[in-house]
Amino acid sequence: MGVVPAYVIAESPYQDDDEIRRYRAASAAAIAAHGGRYLARGQTPVAVEGQWPDDHRIVIIEFPSLADARAWYDSPDYRAALAARSEPPIRRILFIDGGLAHPVD
Repeated sequence: MGVVPAYVIAESPYQDDDEIRRYRAASAAAIAAHGGRYLARGQTPVAVEGQWPDDHRIVIIEFPSLADARAWYDSPDYRAALAARSEPPIRRILFIDGGLAHPVD
């Protein structure tokens, strides 16, 4: 099997101020520069099982490969976006390879 897409899923409490808007703009530019595209941005999931905090949002980004996702995350342009924030973000970020771990029959 060839290279498969990879997904970055980020979950965090919702914030909206000038600092966060600057981070979002710089982050979006870094994502695009590394071949990523948003599939969902700032969405509130509907939890059909389990609990989801009302104030948390989710972002899903697709990259051409897991290597591209890692290159984005470790890039100077994304590090600059993070540095625009005065406080470290409180969030979870997951990288997921788009391949099937256990092929279905």
